[in-house]
Amino acid sequence: MADTYIDKKGYRRFSDSSNLVHQWVAEQKVGGPLRPGSVVHHKDRDKLNNDPDNLWVFKSQKKHWKTHQKDGH
Repeated sequence: MADTYIDKKGYRRFSDSSNLVHQWVAEQKVGGPLRPGSVVHHKDRDKLNNDPDNLWVFKSQKKHWKTHQKDGH
């Protein structure tokens, strides 16, 4: 994997582009670019755990937020 760094919000980014690693991993998982408005969620809430099995892709921030409301985080 290319060089990365951790941004101020605690997410890993690629050094050469500043793109978020978890979004890139999610795109590899779904087989193409994410749709505009999509949100990638870390199931275990660990922003550095970018394992494909730890990532969910939601169609919108609203649907993502509902998951947080359900589990109290």
